[in-house]
Amino acid sequence: MAASTICRNESDCVLWRLCYLVLHLSSTVILEAMRGYRCHFLPSLVYVSKACVILRMVLVLVLKQNSVDYWTLHLSMTVPIINTENEERVQLESLREDIQTPVFLEDKVLASTNLWMNNAQARSSTHYDPHHNLLCVVSGCKQVVLWPPSASAMLYPMPIYGEASNHSSVPLENPDFSNYPRAQCLMEYSQKVILHAGDALFIPEGWFHQVDSDDLTIAVNFWWRSNIVSNMSEHMDAYYLRIILRRLTDKEMNRVLPKSSLAEMENKKKHTCVVLNNGGVDQNDNDLDQACERKDLKGKELEQRTVSHELEPLAIHALHELVSLVHHRVNAAELRQQVQSTSTTDSAGSVKDEFTKVVRANSFGLEDDPVAKIIWALQPCTLRNVFLAMVKNFPRTLEALILHLLSPVGAEVLTRKFEEMDQQITEEDRNRFYQVFYGAFDDQFAAMDAILNGKELFALQAYKNVLDKYLGVDWGGPKPGV
Repeated sequence: MAASTICRNESDCVLWRLCYLVLHLSSTVILEAMRGYRCHFLPSLVYVSKACVILRMVLVLVLKQNSVDYWTLHLSMTVPIINTENEERVQLESLREDIQTPVFLEDKVLASTNLWMNNAQARSSTHYDPHHNLLCVVSGCKQVVLWPPSASAMLYPMPIYGEASNHSSVPLENPDFSNYPRAQCLMEYSQKVILHAGDALFIPEGWFHQVDSDDLTIAVNFWWRSNIVSNMSEHMDAYYLRIILRRLTDKEMNRVLPKSSLAEMENKKKHTCVVLNNGGVDQNDNDLDQACERKDLKGKELEQRTVSHELEPLAIHALHELVSLVHHRVNAAELRQQVQSTSTTDSAGSVKDEFTKVVRANSFGLEDDPVAKIIWALQPCTLRNVFLAMVKNFPRTLEALILHLLSPVGAEVLTRKFEEMDQQITEEDRNRFYQVFYGAFDDQFAAMDAILNGKELFALQAYKNVLDKYLGVDWGGPKPGV
């Protein structure tokens, strides 16, 4: 956009230099702009009404007291020319006639038109605006770096309840990635634009941006509300909020549980075949046989059986891994209980409690949960065969797996696999499977509760992550998987 579309003619544009603009500024504006910039002498100037007088006095004071050039007094200010939302803030209405609103904005309801001016290099904080923004450079040069709203989690927005809720908390000049790990990929999602005099940039609402301004840069911007925001009915806010939070929570859960590609599944099959061909089956079979010969969690004896001839290699490998994990965790819990307590009065319950503590320690990330990883890597029908084999040969191990070893992410993985399986088999086969599966538990409702409660805990952690990433709400404590 050419400068002439902002100022009415070339002579006006030439006049839009520092001296011309200063003549139109009130003393209040000047004082506000200088706040924090070598302004120990300004209180005595409060009653001076003309900005040009203030400018002259500042020049004299700076030269006499500091022996420095005027330009070491860094000015950077934003002054409203038009503000329909708060007319009391308008301090440069005298410049209104110099502004020609771009044609494509004539049918928009402008929220405000503002003057931006600085006499030295300046950098804005990284932030977003609640309005569409057209930034027009009158003189000088600006560099704008932009990020889409989808990248806001990497910018660690300030808490939604704070005064600077639309600002990023990441110091982009020297970010500490130990405190802001998501910011490491920040620049990959950015776009950089350089604006010279006569250029204009449209910045959509919600887009984070950081603006660097060269020496003596003057710009005007127009803010207006988007159609989406303008058409949002206030009485629907609570509903919209729930819809958006649900969508972001689902997105966060899917981030933790990405779909496996066909190539990854093929590699998994090849790896399993290699393990089986190298004798892994025999060793695992021995482990299973020994596990069958030992007493289970409830003290019952399991009949020694082999299931190798009933399952495909991938299912055999998964079954071996799951059974080994359960017995390893049981043994670890028993050992800790023996060390921590000499009392045997409530040993069974204590072992189960310790068992559960081991599992829940880090229960959101897929990579940190071996049980969830095994289940997630299996096709739904393969997992069904594994569970049917456990029901037949290791019912108490299956019970321990679901009641005590299934973490929140494991519960989410399991229910997703069940949902996929339901779409692939007939209703008759589906009913038969669930009857057999839950029939292996002494308390079927306890098994259902364990799965559903774990699934809700997983969703709760995803929801907390959403509040932290997008709203800056800190729930305290560690944030697994963030």
